[in-house]
Amino acid sequence: MTGSTSLIADVKAGLAELADPVKAPEMRRYMKSEMPFRGVPKPARSAFAKRLFAANPLTDRGIFTETVRALWRRAEFREERYLAIDLSGHRTYRHWQDAELLGLYREMIVTGAWWDYVDEIAIRRVGPILRAERATVTPVLLDWAAGEDLWLRRTAVICQVGAKGETDTDLLTAAVEATLGDKDFFLRKGIGWALRDYARTAPDWVRDFVSAHRGPAGLSPLSVREAMKHLT
Repeated sequence: MTGSTSLIADVKAGLAELADPVKAPEMRRYMKSEMPFRGVPKPARSAFAKRLFAANPLTDRGIFTETVRALWRRAEFREERYLAIDLSGHRTYRHWQDAELLGLYREMIVTGAWWDYVDEIAIRRVGPILRAERATVTPVLLDWAAGEDLWLRRTAVICQVGAKGETDTDLLTAAVEATLGDKDFFLRKGIGWALRDYARTAPDWVRDFVSAHRGPAGLSPLSVREAMKHLT
């Protein structure tokens, strides 16, 4: 199975029509991207995606998964991968969002390896699946948190951003503690972001967590600063 060839062809043709050669290098520089851009800003891309997905319905789960995968793997321009992410979360296919997609999302996180891809997948794909299937997904995220790939580790840390009262604090604690010794900016920033977000729901829990994890082997100054940003 190779996915919907018509949708994939329409993606490439449509983005070529919308391309802006002036904006493209600016977008590439901003994102520090090895992959080139077409120069299609998000509003235009979103409008195109709406038309594209309506015109190319995917009636089979296998075709849906393989179309997302094919778009991702065959991408020559960064916007093609953005559309793969958009397709993966399209409301029409919401009923297929379950733990079986974690392998696909893992591939996208590891091979994408940059925040613009990873954060969307972590928070809007992996996070909801976690909350729906905690017993299945939690061990996977604990494994990601303890692994070597920094983007999987960031995913484990930030996937509960926006979960509010549904946040699994045991998982959040484990994911953060697994990354404490890492000096990577994106991990440290992600820790601060996850804690700052949860502080809106449980400020005392975050204060206590930060207090318990201060010190040379604990939270970085960046993580602490971000976590405590809105706490007095």
